[in-house]
Amino acid sequence: MIVQNKLKIFNDPIYGFITIPNSLIYDLIEHKYFQRLRRISQMGMSYLVYPGAHHTRFHHALGCMHLMQKAVNVLRFKGVTISNDEEQALYIAILLHDIGHGPFSHAMEHSIVNGVSHEEVSLLFMEQLNQDFNLSLTLAIQIFKGEHPRKFLCQLISGQLDMDRADYLKRDSFYTGVAEGNINSERLITMLNVIDDELVIEEKGIYSVEKFLVARRLMYWQVYLHKTSLAAEQLLIRVLKRAKELTNQGIELKASEALQFFLKQEITIKNFNSETLDIFARLDDYDIISAMKEWQYHDDFILKNLCDMLINRDLLKVKLKNKKVKKEMLQVHIQKLIDTYGISKEEANYFVFTGEISNQAYQIKKQHINILYKNGKIQDIIKASDQLNLKALSKTVTKYYICYPKEKL
Repeated sequence: MIVQNKLKIFNDPIYGFITIPNSLIYDLIEHKYFQRLRRISQMGMSYLVYPGAHHTRFHHALGCMHLMQKAVNVLRFKGVTISNDEEQALYIAILLHDIGHGPFSHAMEHSIVNGVSHEEVSLLFMEQLNQDFNLSLTLAIQIFKGEHPRKFLCQLISGQLDMDRADYLKRDSFYTGVAEGNINSERLITMLNVIDDELVIEEKGIYSVEKFLVARRLMYWQVYLHKTSLAAEQLLIRVLKRAKELTNQGIELKASEALQFFLKQEITIKNFNSETLDIFARLDDYDIISAMKEWQYHDDFILKNLCDMLINRDLLKVKLKNKKVKKEMLQVHIQKLIDTYGISKEEANYFVFTGEISNQAYQIKKQHINILYKNGKIQDIIKASDQLNLKALSKTVTKYYICYPKEKL
């Protein structure tokens, strides 16, 4: 019998070589549920704005695990006790934290499954893998759910300075070419410590935290909440909603079996069983793209035009405003569409709509970023920093948008 070498390394454009710490992690990476992440884009429709943004959730998950290895080494060096079981659980939890994302990351959650978040699907995947791997993921699931008694372990997975953020800001900045997001994640990790079971940043790292928060704010405005990718994601949500409506009316649409299943069924978290999970695991970006390539030639006015806009990047006009969009303004664009194409108001609503976006770089209500001084004093970053704008970063900034077609559909 040939024993497979499981001490593989990945060459990552950001960190260089990433090593797989042990054979269980190797087997999880090899699993079809995880390999599917190679076919899920990290940034949804952002490549329509930033052509380089084609990296995947697979890249991101490996990057997070790499940073977690660094964090564990740093904390142990500073005398924080982390057992081998806890270390393994941290690697598993961070590796699988995004495994429940559907095609194009967030669009699925708002369209063909009914109010099921990617975090809930991630948990279902982890529980299924736990059965397949002789309950070796139990501790990882406890940490992922935030239920572990050692709080800092949970904060490393999901917190203000977690490994998820430390990777995606740096990675997304690299692939989009938006230099403002390029944080020094390794410097931040080197400054980590644990006091009273909570993560803190040592005083020397204060400027790195300031840079991190500013970078987060800029990346949200410039990249994640960019008005064009926002409009594209809204179009994708509407494509899937329309496809579901037509399917419910008995109209057969060309699509993969997995996509057909979700168009025909009403899936909520209550009926998301292991069979549904297996079908979900067959869904990725390619199902949606190939379906839209077919649907752009469909007879249905809405589906045809929405798909055509996305496939050929002929998107809606988007305007961002500081105040709510007036109903009269919306009505003008809706009426124009009705008059031009003789469609109903319900149909026009697919092409003319408003919404809002919020940006809060430092979610102070959720959790504090605490700075540890040499004398042992601990202070929140806002009080510790001499940067006056950090307080502003903890406030939520809301902007409103309106989308409507250009002169001709």
